[in-house]
Amino acid sequence: MNFTVPQFIEHEAKIVGPLTFKQFIFIGMAVGICFVFYFTLPFNYFLMLSMLLLGVAMGLAFYKINGKALPVVLFDFLKFSMGPKMYVWKKREQQVKVYKKSEVKPPEIIEEKKEETTVRLVTKSRLKKTQTDIETHTK
Repeated sequence: MNFTVPQFIEHEAKIVGPLTFKQFIFIGMAVGICFVFYFTLPFNYFLMLSMLLLGVAMGLAFYKINGKALPVVLFDFLKFSMGPKMYVWKKREQQVKVYKKSEVKPPEIIEEKKEETTVRLVTKSRLKKTQTDIETHTK
C-alpha cells in the first residue's frame, strides 16, 4: 500500500494576499502607528519615525537568519541572555596507550681519523676584558 508523504510541513499559509498572518500583523501594526503619527506629529518627525518604524516592521516580517525568522532569533537571544546559565564540565576518560619498547639498534660507528684537539684551561676570568670590549665597542 503506497502512502503520499506530505511535504512543506513548515510552510505557513498565505492569509492576506502574499503575506502570512504574522507578516500582516507586523506590517499592519506599523502602518497603524504611522497613521497615528501622521495626525499627532509634525511632518518631519512623522517622516523620520515612520521610515524607521516601517523598516523595523519589514525586517521583523521578512528577514531570516539561518532559516529562522527575526522575531524568533530575537526571542532566543533574550531568553539566552536573561536566563540562568550552568556550565557543566564532563571529563572524558581516555584510554592509556601503552607502547612496547622496540629494540633500537645504535647507528654504526664509522671510525674516522681523530685529530687531537688541545684543551685550553682558562685560569683567569675574562669578564673584565669582555666588559671593557663592550664599553669601548671593540671586539
